[in-house]
Amino acid sequence: MNLYLGIDFGTTGARSTIIDSQGTIHCETEYTFAHDRQPELPSVWQNALWDTIEQIPPAIRRQVRAIAIDGTSSTVMLCNTDGIPVCEPILYNDARGAAVTQRLRAIAPDNHTVLSATSSLAKLLWFQDFREETTPTVFLHQADWLAFLLHGKLGISDYHNALKLGFDVDTLCYPNWLIEGIAGAATPELPQVVAPGTPVGEVRAQVGDRFGFPRNCMVCAGTTDSIAAFLASGVHLPGEAVTSLGSTLAVKLLSHTRVDDSRYGIYSHKLGDLWLVGGASNTGGAVLRYFFTDVELHNYSTQIDPAQESLLDYYPLLKKGDRFPINDPNLPPRLEPRPTDSVEFLHGLLESIARIEARGYQLLQELGATPLTKVYTAGGGAKNSAWSAIRQRYLKVAVETPVHTAAAYGTALLAMRGVTD
Repeated sequence: MNLYLGIDFGTTGARSTIIDSQGTIHCETEYTFAHDRQPELPSVWQNALWDTIEQIPPAIRRQVRAIAIDGTSSTVMLCNTDGIPVCEPILYNDARGAAVTQRLRAIAPDNHTVLSATSSLAKLLWFQDFREETTPTVFLHQADWLAFLLHGKLGISDYHNALKLGFDVDTLCYPNWLIEGIAGAATPELPQVVAPGTPVGEVRAQVGDRFGFPRNCMVCAGTTDSIAAFLASGVHLPGEAVTSLGSTLAVKLLSHTRVDDSRYGIYSHKLGDLWLVGGASNTGGAVLRYFFTDVELHNYSTQIDPAQESLLDYYPLLKKGDRFPINDPNLPPRLEPRPTDSVEFLHGLLESIARIEARGYQLLQELGATPLTKVYTAGGGAKNSAWSAIRQRYLKVAVETPVHTAAAYGTALLAMRGVTD
């Protein structure tokens, strides 16, 4: 039997799903990042990758035909020409790129997707301007580097991860404004970009020997975590959407029309002949977990009447700055007034996040995306029935949970299609 392995790297840990050609799950594993002081991030990610694979029973690993990995969008790093990281990666929500806004605006066309303090290109410019080292480096996304550990071919990315670097998904190449704008002594080598799911190379011999993968096991180009969750849902009709309610809030609407507008942090990913239009906000589950344990979230949610509107108007963030539907690196969190009743406070938070989600979809449609007909929910928030009812009240369309919601499942589908289509 041929099996297909998808590995998801999110903000809290790594997860794997192995499926067969019918989409049936044969194994799932998980690795949670520790919250205490960590060694350097690349070491954390590498340990998570090996541990996640190690947990898969050997008999299943021997049947894996293809592997793909997703990572958080715009989490980037610099490596030397041997693939060894030369500094700490910059995470998806790190807005230090605000320091290079003037240079970014001088390079990129007006209203381009990269015009954000958290874009991959903003982070590349930050590396150029604030790193003193000038030795040759390669610029990679999290998923690119993790896949490199498996196939050994340095400098390969996919056009989902590379979108916020400035890669042009219409012409399938880096535009001249980008190449010319970053040229200089400290310019990193940009990755070669291929379609998500493209077979890149067989697993390295030492990786195959260590884990018992077949010699012909292929590593395919990956994607981002939110697109992987979209793929898992099985959505294929324009007008249908997926909201990922994980640590952050990401919305993706399948559309006939492409929409890109950096004023609001909106961008479109190519998905076959259609476009996946969306954006990602820094609000979401991480804010909820800051105030409540998982047990409290469950217990308090059951006491909320979702038909009753909360009068609390928050903008729930853990630190200043958001990307969508308001793209402002200095946007302050709004978490006051805080009632003494924890149920009332949670109600206000859930309702406020639902308002941000609804405003996001409304904005996509105002700018020309296909009208919203249904929203599927992925991520941990999908399990909260009170929240789903609140969200449906704001979205005014059906809100459903798909059969499969895990990003790792979507990435496993990507691996399977990469070697079978």
